Formats: sequence, C-alpha cells, structure tokens
Amino acid sequence: MPKLTDVPKRILIGRALRSDRLGETLLPKRIALPVFASDPLSSVAYAPGEVLLVLSIAGASAYHFSPWIAVAVIVLMFTVVASYRQNVRAYPSGGGDYEVATTNLGRRAGLTVASALLVDYVLTIAVSISSGVENLGSAIPFVVEHKTACAVGIILLLTLMNLRGVRESGTLFAIPTYCFVAGVFGLIVWGIVRSTVLGDDMKAPTADYEIHTEHTEGLAGFALAFLLLRAFSSGCAALTGVEAISNGVPAFRKPKSKNAANTLAMMGVIAVTMFCGIIALALATDVKMAEKPASEILIDGVPAGADYTQNPVISQVAAAVFGDGSLPFVYLSAATALVLFLAANTAYNGFPLLGSILAQDRYLPRQLHTRGDRLAFSNGIVLVAAAATILVLVYEADSTRLIQLYIVGVFVSFTLSQIGMVRHWNRHLRSERVPANRRHMIRSRAINTFGAFFTGMVLVVVLVTKFSHGAWVSLVGMGLFYALMTAIRRHYDGVSDELAADDDSGEALVRPSRVHSIVLVSKIHKPTLRALSYARLMRSDTLEAVTISVDPAETKELRREWDQRGLDVPLKILESPYREVTRPVIDYVKRLRRESPRDVVSVYIPEYVVGHWYEQLLHNQSALRLKGRLLFTPGVMVTSVPWQLESSEIARKRARKRAEWNAPGAVRRGPVPGARKRDEHQQ
Repeated sequence: MPKLTDVPKRILIGRALRSDRLGETLLPKRIALPVFASDPLSSVAYAPGEVLLVLSIAGASAYHFSPWIAVAVIVLMFTVVASYRQNVRAYPSGGGDYEVATTNLGRRAGLTVASALLVDYVLTIAVSISSGVENLGSAIPFVVEHKTACAVGIILLLTLMNLRGVRESGTLFAIPTYCFVAGVFGLIVWGIVRSTVLGDDMKAPTADYEIHTEHTEGLAGFALAFLLLRAFSSGCAALTGVEAISNGVPAFRKPKSKNAANTLAMMGVIAVTMFCGIIALALATDVKMAEKPASEILIDGVPAGADYTQNPVISQVAAAVFGDGSLPFVYLSAATALVLFLAANTAYNGFPLLGSILAQDRYLPRQLHTRGDRLAFSNGIVLVAAAATILVLVYEADSTRLIQLYIVGVFVSFTLSQIGMVRHWNRHLRSERVPANRRHMIRSRAINTFGAFFTGMVLVVVLVTKFSHGAWVSLVGMGLFYALMTAIRRHYDGVSDELAADDDSGEALVRPSRVHSIVLVSKIHKPTLRALSYARLMRSDTLEAVTISVDPAETKELRREWDQRGLDVPLKILESPYREVTRPVIDYVKRLRRESPRDVVSVYIPEYVVGHWYEQLLHNQSALRLKGRLLFTPGVMVTSVPWQLESSEIARKRARKRAEWNAPGAVRRGPVPGARKRDEHQQ
C-alpha cells in the first residue's frame, strides 16, 4: 500500500535504485574532486580575507606579513596532503582519521577524532552557506535583508540534491566548481599580465580608504607575534575539508586508494595556487579590510558607518583586475557565490560516510548505516543538515562569528591521525624484512612524523588564539558528541549482552508449561471470526474471547449474539467503570501471569488494513495503544490478525498497474518479485 508521501518523495529525490546498482554510483576522479574537495577549493573566497582582517588590527602596514603567512599555509597544506596520501593507501576502507586513530591509538582517541570531525562537518555547511549568502547579498539586497532565511533555504535545497545520490549530486556540483576554479585562474593570469606585461595600475575599490584601529601605528614584541599566529590560524581555514577524501575512499572507482591519493594531490596544488594568487593580487591592488568596517574603515577621513558593506577580498580583487561590473567580474562573482554553497557538499558526503562507519561500530544509531532509496546514506544527510540549520539560526548566518568556531576539530583529527600513522608504520616495520618495503615505510613514517609535529603545533596555536573568540563552542560540541557516542555504545553493548544466547540456562530456553490464548473482541464481525479461527489453529492449551464492557447495552447485545451463534469459545467480559479499554486488558493479562508464572499469554488483536492514510486515523487506535502496552509485559506474545478493507484492495491493484512501484525501503528489502522480468520485457 503506497503512502501519501510516496509521490512527492519520488519527485524530489527520484526513483529508488536497486542495491546491485551501487557500483554505478562510484565516482571517477574528475567528479570526486569537486565532490570531496569543493570545501578547500572554495576557501580562497574567505581564507585570504580572514588573514587580512586579523592583520588590519595593527593597521594596513601589517599587510606586508601576509606573504609569509601564505608561505606557512602552503607548507602546512603540502604537509597535510602528503600525510593523507599515506593514510588513503594504508586505510582504503573509508574510516579515514577515525579508523587510523582507533586502530593505532585506541577507542578513546578514535572517538575524539570522530567527535571533532562530526562537529567540523556541521560547521563546514554553516560557514560555507553563510559566506555564500553574504557574497550573493553584495549584489542582491533582498538576500542581505533575509540572510538567515535564505541560508536555511539553500541548506534544504542542497539536502534534497544530496538525497538524490552521490553520483548525481556530484555531477551537478562538478560544473560550478570547475567554473569557479577556471575563473580564479583566469583572474590570476590576467592580473599578472596587466601588472607585468601591460604595466597597468590596478586599484581595488577600497585602495584609497584608510584603516584606523587602536593599534594603527603597529604592534611589536609578543603582541605582534600573537597577532601573526592568529592571522595564520585564520588562514588555515584553507585546509578544512582535506580529510574528507580519506573518509570517502569507498566512493571512488577502482583503484580506490590510487585515485583518492591523486585527487588529494590535485586538490592541494589547485588550492595553494589560488590562495597565493588571491593574497598576491590583494596586496598588489591595495585591498583594505577591517574587523569592524563601520568604525575602522575611513572614507575621506570619515568612518564608513553602519550602511557600509565590506565586500570579500576576492570580489575586490576581481573589480580591480577585470573592472567593476564587467562580464568577467559578474561571472566570477556568481561562480564564487555558487561554489561556496556547493562547498557544503564536502560535509554532505563526509558526515554520512563517517556516520555510517560509526553506526557499524555501534557508536551511533544503526539507522545511519542504512542506505536510502538512492543508495546514499540518507539519514546521515538529514542529520547533518538539521544540525547545520540550527547553527545558522543561532548565529543568524554570520560567517564572521561562525568561522571562529571553525578549524579546531580539523586539527584535532589531523594531529591524532598522523600520530596514529607513525605507530602504524612502527608496528609494520617490526615485522617487515623486504628492504624495498622497509624504505617505503621509513619514508612514509618520516612524512607522518613531520605532519604530526606541524599539525600539533598549529592545533595549539588555534586553541590559544581562537579559544576566547568562539573555539570553546567547538570543544563543547566535541565533548557532547563524545559523551553521546559513548552512551550509545554502552546501550548497544548492554542490549547485546542481555540478548546473548546462553547454552546453560535462560528464560528463552525454558519451554512454557502452557499457552493461554486471548482473542480481543469488540463486536462479532468478519475480523473477529477470522481471529478466532486463526487462534484455534494455534492449538493453545486454553482459548477464550475477551471483551471490555464500556456500554452495558452493547455488552448485553454482544453476549446475546455470541450465544445465538453458538460459538464454542468462552466469552469473558471485563468491566470498565471508567470506560477505559487498555487498562482492563493489561490488568487481566498481568493477573493471569501472576497466577501461573510459567504460562505464556498469547493475545490476538483483529485489525483493519486500510488504503488511505486518513482512514488509519479512524481505525485501529485502541489496537495500537494495546500493543504498545503489551510489548512491555513479560511473558506476553501479541499477534495482529489483519482484515483487508476494500480501500486497501483498490490501492493494491492501483499499485500493480504502475510500471514499477518503489515503496519506501524497497532497496533494503530487495527487488520486487517480477521486476526483473518486467524490465527485460520493456527492453
């Protein structure tokens, strides 16, 4: 029987896919790059701006430190990429940082990494969407006026796109991502040509503005060092999402490890080139940015005021290089806003995959391990979207506030993962005797050792410089995830121990002395007669019909008809002075159990099968309440005896007439009988 939601579900996310088509959803490198690397690739839209924003505290003169910060980010990027290339080769199953930490450092380290990644995936969606809305809002005032609502709407749209499946959403996202990359490379090349070959004087729209802060004259000593470290930690936003490839190895086509490693390398080269190019052009065009533009940006010596909108660095650079309002400028602005929205796709793919692995290990609800109709991990997609929506609502889609929560989780996972890889190589080197393999392992260990040292230092820097600016919220979120996953695992382990078969003894192995069957009766009709007939076939030791006396006149009429029909099953009437139906039955069953503890009580409940959702509201409500209560009563078995109404038969025939009817969960149940023959006939 189809549900009311089936038709809109098929329209929104498409037809369900058979399980044997899972291989068709695997990604080639050209699609995997935008799917898993759109976050670090799109970070050039805000990471350079974050660096300049922090440096502006010491005045525009501090901008000359930005190239050195860019160099540090480059070294860190290549270190992380090289380290993760070792990860994907050693652990191709898709566990990524979680699997590495759990295998080599233990369960607690693995849960810490998992908690950090889950928090960071949620933040990836919130930050990317909020930043994209702000970029789009610079051109469309309506978006700025309704920033939070627009951000939530885009999250819902991306959720629907991802529910359609990894391969399909990846194809949709590939074109905008590649358009953005092409636009940024075009910006860099044309900027170089204009400045070196043509000798043009390129000036950003804010080139003539001044920055006035408390430290306009500059900082020195410890204050300057702290400022540079904070700017570096902000620039490290360019590395977010790098780990998603190691978590998404199962989504690649074969050879999975090789393709994932090559995709990592391509992502690193492209992201670093774009990041450095934007920083260089920002300095060349004299871009001005400030943390509090309304008061710290001076236009002709006067503060800009609350109405001033500070455009992102990439937008200002594009205006200087291409010309404000030109076709290339509009193209890059549109591509930037779009790719920031799509950058959230990294989390939409990383979170459900990691959630599936955690669910398999019994740290998250098992439903997260189940693939949906489109062979995507639908429950994980919905969960991460809901969490990101809450963050967007709480922080009102303000990327500047949200980005302070960012990065902490990434470097927690980076550091623990690399430490785990060092232990991995140490363990294998103890047993490896082939010289060539040992050389490879020693080289890989050196890479991971340097990666652990470098990312560990960056983690300390991030915690120190960002803690009071919002990083503490990420730590609280990680703690909550850790506690939740620990509690879920404890629950699953407890249930497993409780249900484990015991060869020596156990209630499940003790045969009941007798079975006392009860058929619930409200009136004498076809469902009741069917339930009585079915109960007789079960050959119980005792069988009786039970009715609840709510209306004395109706009960008297039921007794008269029962005797008139000559039914050979005794009818027991339970009085209910307070007109309750559920409690008298529960009390009677419990009394039978007390009188004969070794007996089992089997309760048969006649139920209607209806064809429309609204009919369900009119029937079976008492039966549902009874079943819910009886399930918590030890020694009681509940059996539903269905009676199909005409509306259910009509619905069933209507479904058969369709070429293919995909009920919810059809993929998980397997192919519909006869579906393959119909497919072959249609072909």
